[in-house]
Amino acid sequence: MTTVAIVEDTAGLAAALRRIVESMPTTQCVGVWRSGEEALIKAPAFQPEVILMDIHLPGISGIETTARLKQEMPALQVIMVTVYRDHDKIFDALKAGACGYLLKRASPEEVRRAIVDVRAGGAPMTAEIARRVVEAFHRPAADQEETAQLSSRETEILEWLTKGLGNKEIADRLGLSTETIRVHLRRIYNKLHVHSRTEAALKYRASSSNLPR
Repeated sequence: MTTVAIVEDTAGLAAALRRIVESMPTTQCVGVWRSGEEALIKAPAFQPEVILMDIHLPGISGIETTARLKQEMPALQVIMVTVYRDHDKIFDALKAGACGYLLKRASPEEVRRAIVDVRAGGAPMTAEIARRVVEAFHRPAADQEETAQLSSRETEILEWLTKGLGNKEIADRLGLSTETIRVHLRRIYNKLHVHSRTEAALKYRASSSNLPR
């Protein structure tokens, strides 16, 4: 069962998203919070695996909320929800640790698919945004120096991560516990100076593609 929380200040949209989440047989809504401040208090307590995060919130923005939650909960997967394709803000959200984004006019099926995708290691976003993310992390010299600091086990885990495997699948492949995988991922994020699985995978791919053959 995947636990999902919603951070949205518009009551009607929050209720609609909750109905969509609760319509999925494999997901459970553990909270609907109206602000970033509330999410920062309640997310660590309820430990959702996925958050649908409004990018424009009163007070602390969805982007800042995401960055602060990712520092405390590195395994958290955040999908930004925005009313329009504000590419700069979406890009900033992804750099802050979000895994992808949805438009507020997305259909219930698109919302369900996005939740399933991020849990499977995917990143729901348009091709244009994906290109900008790749370009941002395509810094060969710095990337290679940082990935060189990874241990052999961390590199192995990162390779499986780039193939889209979730924590449990990686743990099964390596004969480790999921908690051990989470510990390794926290170390990987720190060494690569990233906040999410998506950033780590992109940075590793960028550095790998520039290694001498």
